Amino acid sequence: MTNDNVMKIQEALDNLLESKNGALPSGFNRIRFLQNCKEYLRGIKDIDKHKDEDVAQLLFNGAVLGLDFLNNECHVIIEGNSIKFQTDYKGEKKLTKKYSVRPILDIYAKNVREGDEFREEVTDGRPTVYFLPQPFNNSKIIGSFAVALFADGGMVYETISTDEIESIRKHYGKNPNSDSWEKSQGEMYKRTVLRRLCKNIEIEFDAEQTLAFDAGSEFEFNRDPRPQQQSPLNILEVSEVAIDETNQE
Repeated sequence: MTNDNVMKIQEALDNLLESKNGALPSGFNRIRFLQNCKEYLRGIKDIDKHKDEDVAQLLFNGAVLGLDFLNNECHVIIEGNSIKFQTDYKGEKKLTKKYSVRPILDIYAKNVREGDEFREEVTDGRPTVYFLPQPFNNSKIIGSFAVALFADGGMVYETISTDEIESIRKHYGKNPNSDSWEKSQGEMYKRTVLRRLCKNIEIEFDAEQTLAFDAGSEFEFNRDPRPQQQSPLNILEVSEVAIDETNQE
């Protein structure tokens, strides 16, 4: 991308930030966001084939949510002639933790591979999740789960098998054959189960943020046939959930 293309997109983005300043989150650093977007754009191949205003609008979605493109919290995805905004697993964790009405201590998703030990149990009337991954396990992913730990001691979780994820991808994915599924399968699986978990967490977004968050999804979960499920208890506990996220997809 040429400097001229970058400058035109930057100008269009700056105009959006100015005209819709009220939609930006508290503490938003406009100068840093513009600088990071400028650097980020230089690494995107074929971005100059799309309208400056369209690219700027996608970047603005990240601004509304308070996400950083350069830090891989969200992305501008080009596939064929289409271009779209997409949140990353890292960004979705950040958003859910920040905007949950019920304060969250931690939230994460894990992929379960063949050879790992995973089970759901009910102990003394309380559902628990047990996960013991094999070290450096690169076997086939057989399912994924996501956990949210609340400041009040409560917990909610969600589990999805690989077969179900692939069914969701096929029937409800916005672009089920995208390169993201081939190049970043583990991250896409974690994003899927995390999005499902978020249906049971009350998120306090304004209207503009809701639109941006929905645009960043890989799925149209409003068409997800499975009914929303609520945990039977307000306080659940988790047992032996894996700690090191750096070694597990």
